Amino acid sequence: MEIVHSAVGLVRSPVIVTAMQVMSRIIALFAVVYSPAAQAHFGSGLMILGWSLVEVPRYAFYVAALISGDATKGTPYPLFYLRYSLFYVLYPLGISGELFTFYNAMNDPAFTSALPSVPYSAHALYWFYAFTLAIYVPGGPFMYMNMVGNRKSAMRKRFAKPRPPPKGLVFPTDKKGGKSTGEAGKAALAAAISAVDKAAGERVLKERNWRFGYTKHFLKMVELQCKSPEAALAIAEAGLEQMHSSFEFINPDGSSCSFEEAMSAKNKNKFETGFIEGSGVKPAPSLSVPYKGKQLAGDALKKQVAEWVSYGTIEQSAGDAINKVIDNPTWMDLSDKYFVMLGAGSAMGPFKVLMALGANIIAIDLDRPGIWKNLISTARASPGTITFPMKKPQKSCKNDDELFFNSGSNLFTETPMIKDWLLSLYPGKEFVVGSYAYLDGALHVQVSLAMDAICKALSEQRKATLAYLCTPTDAHLCTKEANDAAKKEYNRMSLGKLFEIFWQVVSRGAFLKKNARKPVKSDDGEEFYYVDGLAIAQGPNYAIAKRLQHWRAIVARENGSIVSSNIAPATSTASVVHAKTFAMAYEGMPYFKPYEISEPDMSKAVMLALLTYDIRDKSSAANPKTKLSNPNELFKYGSFNGGCWRCAYTVSSIGEVSVVICLCKWAGPYIPVVAAVAAAGYAKFVGAF
Repeated sequence: MEIVHSAVGLVRSPVIVTAMQVMSRIIALFAVVYSPAAQAHFGSGLMILGWSLVEVPRYAFYVAALISGDATKGTPYPLFYLRYSLFYVLYPLGISGELFTFYNAMNDPAFTSALPSVPYSAHALYWFYAFTLAIYVPGGPFMYMNMVGNRKSAMRKRFAKPRPPPKGLVFPTDKKGGKSTGEAGKAALAAAISAVDKAAGERVLKERNWRFGYTKHFLKMVELQCKSPEAALAIAEAGLEQMHSSFEFINPDGSSCSFEEAMSAKNKNKFETGFIEGSGVKPAPSLSVPYKGKQLAGDALKKQVAEWVSYGTIEQSAGDAINKVIDNPTWMDLSDKYFVMLGAGSAMGPFKVLMALGANIIAIDLDRPGIWKNLISTARASPGTITFPMKKPQKSCKNDDELFFNSGSNLFTETPMIKDWLLSLYPGKEFVVGSYAYLDGALHVQVSLAMDAICKALSEQRKATLAYLCTPTDAHLCTKEANDAAKKEYNRMSLGKLFEIFWQVVSRGAFLKKNARKPVKSDDGEEFYYVDGLAIAQGPNYAIAKRLQHWRAIVARENGSIVSSNIAPATSTASVVHAKTFAMAYEGMPYFKPYEISEPDMSKAVMLALLTYDIRDKSSAANPKTKLSNPNELFKYGSFNGGCWRCAYTVSSIGEVSVVICLCKWAGPYIPVVAAVAAAGYAKFVGAF
């Protein structure tokens, strides 16, 4: 039942972890019940003692958490400490006991004869328990380190310092007087969908399992947007209006108003302007992409692009765009543009690439000296320029330390000031505004909304070009060719279907879901294909933050702005791989053709190439003069999605399977040793039998 609870979303526990825990115990209990040798060995005592000393405090902790209503700080500390510390000793104890139990049972003739009516049951039981022993090689450390991570997280929350009073952009106050991120996300999506389908909007508000049930509502929204261009824009405008009007802004004096009101109010405070011109030599303009230890350009890069397209890692339109930039190297001379980088120091932002090309950058990032030391030092060594907000005049800074200390701004608390400063900067110059800032969890929603308010003002008042990096883990319109390729790959994986059946039985369909979907018909009969790239593990906050950018992209394009919004590949940035589960999933995903996980420098280079194409080529889908059948087709072209569009299975369904593949890969060096031991034991077993 614990596995079922996890699979259907009643509890937050990961399905794979829960299944490994529960199934190992069921297998061990079967051995103890039917093997006299296992019963007599001290290993069974170690096993049961380890289980008991783990579970009794764990369930006592759950009871205390239910009574107090707060599992983190409401439970008695001794119980909290035991819940998150006993495993250090008891996990090795229990696992050792289980291994002894398995070994004794598989070599016990009485046990292997426990199923006399089943042909070859003795041999089957032996090899099943030998396989289980082998699984413990990667599985044991994984389970142990999972608990280490849980303990660190729980301790950090338990002893976290009280948060300072909220200021700047904050989530709206809910009915209970709190700041529920889930309720805010539901309200935004419900408002958007209700613009064209009130019943579907009501279903969003009534969703009880929002954390794990949000994806179906996002998919419904995409389907509704396909009905007509008017429907797509109505949904986007309603969603934007809901978020801007409902989120609050707390002023420095403690007063509050809606975020929309704060952005339209006049500000007395102003930023000073800092400026640095680099001393580097400007290179000849050309496109160069780092890939697997090599720097690719010209024909070598074209060859690699052709391989990516052929394999299915990127779409043909993305390949054509990159090739056109290669053929027009002067396009990479970006000195005529001013790039506003919201989140200049972001891991996926093209700051260093642009600087190396001699671009003009207007940098927005946190007012932290370390960030500005890095940005300004990079700018000084480059052929480009950097302009940035300051709290005092640059001339009054006596040294670099003072310069770094007074540079920067806060997108959360100083959003209106940043907007005003940017609007007044470099009149008549063409701005390209890139939204690159990223934060975890609910903070990502806040920073995305702050960036959106700035993008709104600059696109409306300066006709600025907007630039976004779309995530592949979202729901996008795709080409029929991509959908057909996913269907073909699904049919090709005959062995994969056997695994699919197994996983669906275990998890009631939670794994290995078919990627190719039936098209959605518009009101005039046109068919649109779309891909479900939503990853449940990333959560609804991430989904609503990225959807906010989609909404702004199609609205701004409709209003006459160039909008570059290409899909970037899954990239092994530090912000992603610091989570061990995501890191393991990334290592296992390439086993599903045609996935490829990109390095950050490679991703930044190819995405800058696609941005350059969108800026320079008037036939690009980014240009509002290019006719699209539906505004959401903007995301259909120039997709460097890393293979998720053409994979047999959806992104979300292969995540945990990819983790298992990674663990098996890590266990590879040990398999021959385990196999040799098992074979020797089997020879002994056959002789005894």
